[in-house]
Amino acid sequence: MNLNVAGYSLLPVIPEIVLAVGAMLLLMLGAYRGQRTVGTVTALAAALLVVTGALVLWLPAGKLTTFGGSFILDDYARFLKILALIGSVVTLILSRGFLAEQAKIFEYSILVTLSTVGMMVLISAADLITFYLGFELMSLALYVVAASHRDNAKSTEAGLKYFVLGALSSGMMLYGASLIYGFTGTVNFAGIAAVAKTGSIGVLFGIVFLLVGLCFKISIVPFHMWTPDVYEGAPTPVTAFFASAPKVAAMAVLVRILLTAFPAVTHEWQQIVVFVSIASMALGSFAAIGQKNIKRLMAYSSIGHMGFALVGLAAGTAEGAQGVLVYIAIYVAMTLGSFAFILALKRKGQAVEQISDFAGLSRTNPVLAFLFAMLLFSLAGIPPLAGFFAKFYVFLAAIHSGLFVLSVIGVLTSVVGAFYYLAIVKVMYFDEPVGAVDPVQPELRTVLAVAGIFNILFCFYPAPLVNAATVAAKSLF
Repeated sequence: MNLNVAGYSLLPVIPEIVLAVGAMLLLMLGAYRGQRTVGTVTALAAALLVVTGALVLWLPAGKLTTFGGSFILDDYARFLKILALIGSVVTLILSRGFLAEQAKIFEYSILVTLSTVGMMVLISAADLITFYLGFELMSLALYVVAASHRDNAKSTEAGLKYFVLGALSSGMMLYGASLIYGFTGTVNFAGIAAVAKTGSIGVLFGIVFLLVGLCFKISIVPFHMWTPDVYEGAPTPVTAFFASAPKVAAMAVLVRILLTAFPAVTHEWQQIVVFVSIASMALGSFAAIGQKNIKRLMAYSSIGHMGFALVGLAAGTAEGAQGVLVYIAIYVAMTLGSFAFILALKRKGQAVEQISDFAGLSRTNPVLAFLFAMLLFSLAGIPPLAGFFAKFYVFLAAIHSGLFVLSVIGVLTSVVGAFYYLAIVKVMYFDEPVGAVDPVQPELRTVLAVAGIFNILFCFYPAPLVNAATVAAKSLF
């Protein structure tokens, strides 16, 4: 089989090609058979994502490049592609009930798959053009998915808000990329690093505008304004998707760009990252305190956690990159488990989203309450759960880089954030029950159990994840 086209090896892009072609075939199947194929298309899409993950692991080890060095597959890309694929597969599993009972649209699973293709391209991007292509492919599908529940006004509003603000941030990001190209004469990250030895004003402005778009996608202050409304308005499985896989891809390319394209101006971009990190940690911790809706609370929680992840990036070292990877992996597990709980909680067939409705859950469904409590403790960073180690690695990297003030602020905001997580536990364990919940669907129970057990047992055997993150981070340097 010839894997060369126009002199370029297609070996590094086989997973993306398989996923894209598979999505097209599923689209034709859905168009031909109609809405009665929703369950079949969803199952095949999940299987396709699993096959793609196997292909990523099957490809030869080491650093592979193609298309003139614009697409790179290294240990860093492998780690994050597997993480993004896990997020997408679990999203489809969580969506089964939503698709069967409410939306009944086969296009949903195909859009998730196509968005994942964009994420994988984004993670492997080694120049600004590939970066933008991956970013837009990921984002365009997300805009549609946000409004996928067409009969729900809130879902339509969420999609419109996300689209308008996303288009604005995308334009600013493209302007930043054009500034960087104009002042360096190249779009390749390695070429930019060779030219940008000193921080010219044009390059610095380009970095700022580039960061705007990426900060928007990962919900970083001050570009977080869309997050609470979209998280609340979008269907819950879509919110789970937004909170996991796209954040993995956006954080992956943010780390790659800053560490590989701008190592000579680390001090300049470090100041920006420190500022937005502190702002995100503070807003995520304080703004969530007054929230009554669990999805809005998870939105502010997400903003805060992305701020914590940026603490590792601010260090600008391989250790810091490793901390970011460990943090993102654990964050994805905690988030998907939390949304599995939110989807599982129903009374008389109606979704329960108000925190006050969780009252007395420990007495009506003790297993569900215990697993969610463990996830909340982990999100708060309480030892010995996985969330504690996530914060430990990023704070340790920051301390080793001399960022003591940032680390202290991070610890203080983490303490503040623990308040609203513990408040939910108090409602579940100490308030009077408001009624029994419906039986939990098997797939939701499985996702919640796996996420909960991972968070509880991580402290006993962290080596596989930490070692993989270390190897992945070193491949950037």
